[in-house]
Amino acid sequence: MNTYIILLRGINVGGKHKVPMQEVKTLLEQSTYKNVITLLNSGNLIFNAKEQDISVLENKLSELLEPHFSFPIPVIALSARSLQQMIEENPFQKEEIHKDIRLYVSFTKEEIQNKTELQLLEDDSFKIIKSTSNQIFSMVDLSKGKTTKAMEKLDKLYKKKITTRNWNTLERIYKKLETL
Repeated sequence: MNTYIILLRGINVGGKHKVPMQEVKTLLEQSTYKNVITLLNSGNLIFNAKEQDISVLENKLSELLEPHFSFPIPVIALSARSLQQMIEENPFQKEEIHKDIRLYVSFTKEEIQNKTELQLLEDDSFKIIKSTSNQIFSMVDLSKGKTTKAMEKLDKLYKKKITTRNWNTLERIYKKLETL
């Protein structure tokens, strides 16, 4: 069995697309997934699965969730090892952090083709620290602007095939991996 982190996009935000995480957990446990753990109400899951191919896993989960909740739920999956590497490498460690700084990682469904486009999104409040083939590490300085503008730009650029998590949330997910 492989351990995966699942990030559901666009659920439980502003009273729309309500998806009780306990219901998701039960649904997955009744399927083939083991040791299902949910974290926060924003669509974060950890579990064990037999699947080897992440895109196959993402599609299976989308196909499982959509009929149950009556709307499509985009799914982005990553391996426990991938999250471990991300946390250990911590691209934010050399950045100056203060109370108004927020650290984010955006996960794209498709591979990032043009990194120059990302640089064009930067402004006084939004800075991209690093990008990989499908991850964007960014900082937002709330004293200079609001988070939502930067995230809206990323959503538009990637046609909503993206989901973003706060770095603190990813660290919490990583700590939960120890319980599996």
